[in-house]
Amino acid sequence: MATATHTAPEKTFSRKTPARNATVLVGAQFGDEGKGKLVDMLSEKFDLVVRYQGGANAGHTISFGDTTVVLHLIPSGIFHKNCVCVIGNGVVIDPEALMTEIETVQNLGFSVEGRLFISHNAHLIMPYHKLIDAASEESHGEKKIGTTGRGIGPSYVDKFARTGIRIVDLLNRDVLARKLRENLAEKNNVLTKIYAKEELDVERIVSHYTEFDKRIDGYVKNTQVYLNDELRNGKTVLLEGAQGSLLDVDHGTYPFVTSSNPTSGGACTGSGIAPNHIGNVIGVCKAYTTRVGNGAFPTELLDATGERLRTEGQEFGATTGRPRRCGWLDLVAMKYSVAINGITELAITKLDILDTFEEIQICTAYKANGKALKDFPTDHETLEQLTPHYKTFAGWRTSNAAARTFEDLHPNTKAYLNFIEDFLQVPVSFISVGPKRDETVFK
Repeated sequence: MATATHTAPEKTFSRKTPARNATVLVGAQFGDEGKGKLVDMLSEKFDLVVRYQGGANAGHTISFGDTTVVLHLIPSGIFHKNCVCVIGNGVVIDPEALMTEIETVQNLGFSVEGRLFISHNAHLIMPYHKLIDAASEESHGEKKIGTTGRGIGPSYVDKFARTGIRIVDLLNRDVLARKLRENLAEKNNVLTKIYAKEELDVERIVSHYTEFDKRIDGYVKNTQVYLNDELRNGKTVLLEGAQGSLLDVDHGTYPFVTSSNPTSGGACTGSGIAPNHIGNVIGVCKAYTTRVGNGAFPTELLDATGERLRTEGQEFGATTGRPRRCGWLDLVAMKYSVAINGITELAITKLDILDTFEEIQICTAYKANGKALKDFPTDHETLEQLTPHYKTFAGWRTSNAAARTFEDLHPNTKAYLNFIEDFLQVPVSFISVGPKRDETVFK
């Protein structure tokens, strides 16, 4: 008798491609590119804005009406009432700075309830991180990195040493106390025996951070799951980085870098959003270049022109007040930044600072030991030896503040911007011609 055979039905799987509803906005230089204004303007077009790395060492300045405010942790989109803001798992959070910002936003008449969420996996900056940061910088003398002393680096050190304390650890006082005792056994040794500082009291810190937990409990969420669910439901997300790509710990001018990944790849690890949701990367750069802190800076101007850029651009750190080092736009560095971020469009900020210059220069190549270099070297020793090659442009010597289209701009301004586009092979889509929201050209 023949035996019947049964064939199992073939399994089929949905291969639906996720909608690319996420946009990453990165600083394409050494930070301080004016990302705050752009995020503020774009936020009304997005459902959610996410900060994905860094800490309170970055300041994003936003101006609207007669108000100017600097945010360090909360995404700039908080000033648009229909926008939800998320502080991602890649951010290290200073409780004092966060609570001060929440109060600032509320005092300006903006509610944060149901509009601000904090990842339960975000790491905390503890008092010993700040002490060690400042003491370490002081001990390096002339070889300082140039950190802000806000405890960012030491917090990331503990994160990767797997001894960090996260938001989720605040939920259990016993767990928090145990982890702090374990950490302080080492940290107090470092503070007292290496840096000659007073040791810290465990119970005092536990009490302080337990109180902090009570105040932020309503904001804490598994943001990784939340963000991916929102994207699958068709929501749009803007991912906001801090600092700049040339300060990326992996891709920047090491060791004079920040302790995280401001580049577009960091947007995924710092938020939990899957890479296939990202459809656009906007690179923000000033119409010239600035840098805060130490480290090589090929186009730095140590003359009256550099001082003029600093004065007219009000180039002083939003977080520390430190004067920024200033120089001409470096397109070699920008080309590198475009490559490592996958930048699809450019935003040029602070173009108005060049309004009074008779001549403007752009770096298009380097020389090192008499040999031409067209690529950006990230090692500090090589960068220090570079001589920039400049192309000179005639200045426009007038204000473009009333311009609202590219055609409204002065012909010399258009020539300057067209050269940037052609060199980088990336379109310029946003041009800031003044500090106010409406002083903007969309190309």
